[in-house]
Amino acid sequence: MYELFIANKNYSSWSLRPWVLMRQLEIPFEEQLVTFEEGGSRDKFSSFSPTGQVPCLIDGDVSVWDSLAIVEYLAESYPHVWPQDKAARAWARCAAAEMHAGFSVLRNICTMNCGVRVQLAEFPKSLHREIDRIDDLWQEGLQRFGGQFLAGREFTAADAFFAPVAVRARTYDLPLSHTSAEYAERLLELPAIQAWIADALQEPWREKEHEEELRRAGTVVEDQRQ
Repeated sequence: MYELFIANKNYSSWSLRPWVLMRQLEIPFEEQLVTFEEGGSRDKFSSFSPTGQVPCLIDGDVSVWDSLAIVEYLAESYPHVWPQDKAARAWARCAAAEMHAGFSVLRNICTMNCGVRVQLAEFPKSLHREIDRIDDLWQEGLQRFGGQFLAGREFTAADAFFAPVAVRARTYDLPLSHTSAEYAERLLELPAIQAWIADALQEPWREKEHEEELRRAGTVVEDQRQ
């Protein structure tokens, strides 16, 4: 059985992507949660990941240590990871790759934190541009392929890659069009994402660097964590 190494569910957006994909598509795996530690996470993660980062998928003697590579590896055995329609599959791969490589302003200002609500201290134009691009991308997929998910009626890796954005949209009350806001809520209501968030809220760990990033972002107006 696959082993999926992840970090704290409250903080780790990269871990969320393959985890929610596998959970939602009922791909069997064993979760291996290794927590962030003060200044020592990279050394700790290096015991199973060549880059000292998460996520990392272990399949026997095979290690896959990048989230997009994990998705492609899984797709070789589980074709429904991507849409079956060729055009939808191409679009979904492009959308996932764009999320994988881009949106650095959103990542840096609106860091992942499942259990809080934050009023942002500032909202620079660069952040607006990235949110607008995500909004346009979501609307394009929903309208072009006519489903409740980005590339059609079924949840695929494209949706998994944007799951952390849906979490951020709730945490930071990000401005989205009605269509995109409905899509974000639809993702958050999925059983797999509900399970992830429920686990995140129960985590007892607080990691200094992640908490400092949160404070720099703005004012915490609600904290639902244990």
